[in-house]
Amino acid sequence: MSKALQLFSEIKQTGELIVSLQEVAVPEPASGQVLVRMQAAPINPSDMWPLFGPAELREAKLSDDGLSLRAPVLQSWVGAMKSRWNQALPVGNEGAGVVEKAGAGAEHLLGKTVAVMGGASYAQYCCVPMHSCLPHQAGVTAREAAASFVNPLTALGMVETMRMEGHTALVHTAAASNLGQMLNRICQEDKVPLVNVVRKPEQAELLKAQGATFVVDSSRETYRKDLYAAIAATGATLAFDATGGGELASDILATMEAYLSRDAQGLNTYGSEALKQVYLYGALDVSPTVLRRAYGMSWAVGGWLLPRFIAKVGMARAAELQKRVASSIKTTFASQFTEQVSLRDMLKPEVIARYTAKKTGTKFLVNPDA
Repeated sequence: MSKALQLFSEIKQTGELIVSLQEVAVPEPASGQVLVRMQAAPINPSDMWPLFGPAELREAKLSDDGLSLRAPVLQSWVGAMKSRWNQALPVGNEGAGVVEKAGAGAEHLLGKTVAVMGGASYAQYCCVPMHSCLPHQAGVTAREAAASFVNPLTALGMVETMRMEGHTALVHTAAASNLGQMLNRICQEDKVPLVNVVRKPEQAELLKAQGATFVVDSSRETYRKDLYAAIAATGATLAFDATGGGELASDILATMEAYLSRDAQGLNTYGSEALKQVYLYGALDVSPTVLRRAYGMSWAVGGWLLPRFIAKVGMARAAELQKRVASSIKTTFASQFTEQVSLRDMLKPEVIARYTAKKTGTKFLVNPDA
């Protein structure tokens, strides 16, 4: 039986993280399954918790053979990780490769480049149900198809959520990211007003060069005035915040309320009637979320998660969204990668420090064959 390499993450009950590259048997696909030789897998922010949990990575040590990494888990978190104790779990939310074998009923996928979302993509081979695959058109490479699920469906899900909840425009933070650039292209195609909030002048220029109409740079002295002007121009009452911590969500809600209440007369105890909603979908800032409560009583802050969005809209609608992704993977849903690493590289502390930094505009791609 042939063997292949796969990455696993384990948290010991004793409070130690072990991320290891192991040799495993290459499985035979059962009926309705396909065996994919993985050629590319992105490292997304959503991969960080499955990979490392609450480990103290500054104290991580690589084994002499380079096949395992050990790091202490913060003691205050050990109990909360009980469901993961002493289990070596596969990691990697998504990726792409070529179907080498197919079980009964899946033969039509043989030889095709497919994207997969199965939670075990940091491996040389993945065996998944065929319904977990997104087939791509001839000429699409695995590198181009690697990020077909997380960012594209999140960006489409934001626009879909806007429509479902009766909003007509969006605010998006950390907007110069791969996902942010993708959302900008979607909103241009769908004629959805979008306010892009960034943190640096060069990020603002990047989005403007890509046709963004409303770009707000939080590093400028005129930030609050610029945010107000953009929200006034779009009428946005819905925001998606990738940072999570700090006062950004509160700033956005307060600015929405300032615009909505601009013509209020007399007592305005409870603020405007329109619901102002901010969804936190990321945690680039892990500090507490601070809410100043200066926006009346019609507001909400909550979490937004892609799997729960898909469960809400149903598989039929999700399939329609996936079809749109496949048809435009080289244009609207294209991802730009700034660095490629191997499975072995993923365990090196100096490489981990780079891909866990979550810097806007940087994105890592894993080549399992390297």
